[in-house]
Amino acid sequence: MLRSVILAAARSPRVERLVETAPVSRDVVKRFVAGVTTDEALLATKQLAHSGLRITLDNLGEDTLNEKQATATKDAYLELLKALDSAGLTADGKAEVSLKLSALGQAFDEAKAEANAREICVAADEAGTTVTLDAEDHTTTDSTLDILLRLRRDHPSLGAVLQAYLRRTEADCRELATAGSRVRLCKGAYKEPEHVAYQSALEVDKSYVRCMNILMAGDGYPMLATHDPRLIAIGEDRARWFDREPDRFEFQMLYGVRPEEQLRLSHEGYSVRVYVPYGSEWYGYLMRRLAERPANIGFFARALVSKK
Repeated sequence: MLRSVILAAARSPRVERLVETAPVSRDVVKRFVAGVTTDEALLATKQLAHSGLRITLDNLGEDTLNEKQATATKDAYLELLKALDSAGLTADGKAEVSLKLSALGQAFDEAKAEANAREICVAADEAGTTVTLDAEDHTTTDSTLDILLRLRRDHPSLGAVLQAYLRRTEADCRELATAGSRVRLCKGAYKEPEHVAYQSALEVDKSYVRCMNILMAGDGYPMLATHDPRLIAIGEDRARWFDREPDRFEFQMLYGVRPEEQLRLSHEGYSVRVYVPYGSEWYGYLMRRLAERPANIGFFARALVSKK
């Protein structure tokens, strides 16, 4: 119920205005969003890399409604990749980028979105790094995976994202658990109907473990995106069971969420990649993060009250 309320708030202009105008908003958002500019994102990337963590950066923005917005998003990624390369942050897979096809025009021109993504992939290749295509609501899954497969013909390192709460995901894992295939497995953060997605936390967790087993047993490169202590422990166990060395899979976590655990895993020799969002379109992202992990609401609420 709480998750549904938060996701509804994510689409409420009234709540958005309240959050944007609250004096504390900038301080609170900074915990989960690395800033609005490329320079701010670069600073956060350097700090994380200095701590031994890997990074994937997301220029926030999903509700792209026209070609001008899509082109602006593409250009932002090109600028980011150039900056990462110049700063020496792309070597050895240290920093890569994640992108949403919806931000590149998928909703109104799928071919244009694919062309924009291809241009970003070319720039990533030139910078010596990789790209991962983010997953979104279930209505985009087929389109996103089709574009993924076409782009992988020229950019085989292009990463995919699969969401464990979707009933189809076990089958998708089997399709993508192939040599050279990078797959991020997350729980999922969109409100989906029951016939498409598991509804209870227990069902989602069970699906996550089943999908994890498929990926860890396969020939690809699993990227386990979770903050759940139980799933992390299962991931560590599955790595031992399937003889996965630390360079053959990685854990992924969100910027600002469980930073101590990120460092613990890294210090124990695991590869840990932090998902770093930045940009002015932070509101929808923040609300989905709260829905995905409602415990974050306490931090947000306490900060609002303390700053009144």
